[in-house]
Amino acid sequence: MKFKVDADTCIACGACEDTCPEVFEVEDYSVVKLDPVPAELEEAALSAEEGCPVDAISHE
Repeated sequence: MKFKVDADTCIACGACEDTCPEVFEVEDYSVVKLDPVPAELEEAALSAEEGCPVDAISHE
């Protein structure tokens, strides 16, 4: 599964990194560290996507 962060929407709040630090890291905005995301981390990454307050994370 591939995740992406819309840099224009991201507010760098860190919620995704708190939920799934193996996949997301906040710099100037959140970035995806693993592409594709390994199956064992998909559930946590989906939780991070769901928890994003501005819906900046998506997956395919």
